[in-house]
Amino acid sequence: MAREWIPNVLAIFAVAALAAGSAVAQPYPSKPIRLIVPFGTGGATDNSGRSLADRLAAKIGQRIVVENRAGAGGNIGTELVAQSAPDGYTLLLALDATMVVNPFTLSSLPFDTVKDFAPVTKLGDVALVLAAHPSLPAKSLVELLAYSKANPGKLSYSSGGNGSTTHVAGELLKQRTGLDMQHIAYKSGGLAVLDAVGGQVQLTYSAAAGSNAHIRAGRLVGIGVSTTRRVGSLPDVPTFIEQGLKDFEAVSWVGVMAPAKTPQAIIDRLHKDIVAVLQEPQLRERFAVLGIEPVGNTPDEFAAQIKADMARWQRVVERAKIKAD
Repeated sequence: MAREWIPNVLAIFAVAALAAGSAVAQPYPSKPIRLIVPFGTGGATDNSGRSLADRLAAKIGQRIVVENRAGAGGNIGTELVAQSAPDGYTLLLALDATMVVNPFTLSSLPFDTVKDFAPVTKLGDVALVLAAHPSLPAKSLVELLAYSKANPGKLSYSSGGNGSTTHVAGELLKQRTGLDMQHIAYKSGGLAVLDAVGGQVQLTYSAAAGSNAHIRAGRLVGIGVSTTRRVGSLPDVPTFIEQGLKDFEAVSWVGVMAPAKTPQAIIDRLHKDIVAVLQEPQLRERFAVLGIEPVGNTPDEFAAQIKADMARWQRVVERAKIKAD
C-alpha cells in the first residue's frame, strides 16, 4: 500500500513536465509586445513608432503597445529597454541622437549602446537640410562660404538642441569646409525652423520634413541637403556632394533594437516581419509624410552602421567640444 502513491506522483510530475515543455515551445510572439518610444507623444519619432506598431501588429497577430518614456534626451526610455528581459517582448524605437551621439556629449550614460542592445533593423533615414532666411545673400554652399569669409562671426544656425543630430551635422559641415557660423540650440526642431523663417537666425539645420514647406513657399532658401542624392520633397535643392563637398553625408535615422542576449531566433523573426511591413504601401506613405526613407537592413548591417556612426560623431563632438550635460 505504501507504494501505491508512487505512480500517481510520477504521473503528476509527467503532466507538469509536459505543461512546462508546452509553455517553452509556444511560438513567438504569444502575448503583446511593448515598443518603448523614449520621446514624447506627437512628434515624428513617436508617429513613426505608432505607424510601425499598427502595421506590425497586423502582421504578427499580437498587439504592439507603444509606451512613451520621455526624458533626458531619450536616455530614460532607452535605459528601461536595456534593463528589460531579453525575451522579445520589450523593444526600443531607437533614434540615432540617443544611441550614437549621446555617448560622447554626455559625461555618463545609464546604458552602453553596443553592449546592452541587439540591433534588429534600421527602419529608415531622415534627410537633413541646411536652409537660410531669404535675406541672406547666399543661395548655395559656395556663396555661403564666400559670405562667411567676408563676414567673420556674423553667421549663426539653429538646431533642435545641443547635441542633436542637426547640431553635430552643422559642426561636421563647419569642420569640413571652414564655414564660420555660431550654433544656437533650441528646445525643438520646430522652434529652430520657425525662428529662421522669422529672421531671428540666418540659417537652420533641420530635418527636411520640418523645412520643406517653408522652402517650397520661399520663406526659406535650401542651401543643401546632406544626403547622397536629392530628396524627393525638395528636388530643386542640391546635395552638398553635388556642390563639391566629397562624400559628405549626415542623416538622422530611426530603428528597432532589443535588449542584449535576446535569442537570435526572435531577432530574425522580428527582422523578417518588420522588413515585410516596410514594403507595404500604407506604411511607406506614412513614413513619406514624416520624411523617413524606409531602409530595413539586416541586424549585422545595422550594428555595423551604429559602430561607424559612433566613431564618426565621436571625432566631431570632441573636436567641437560639444557638451550636452
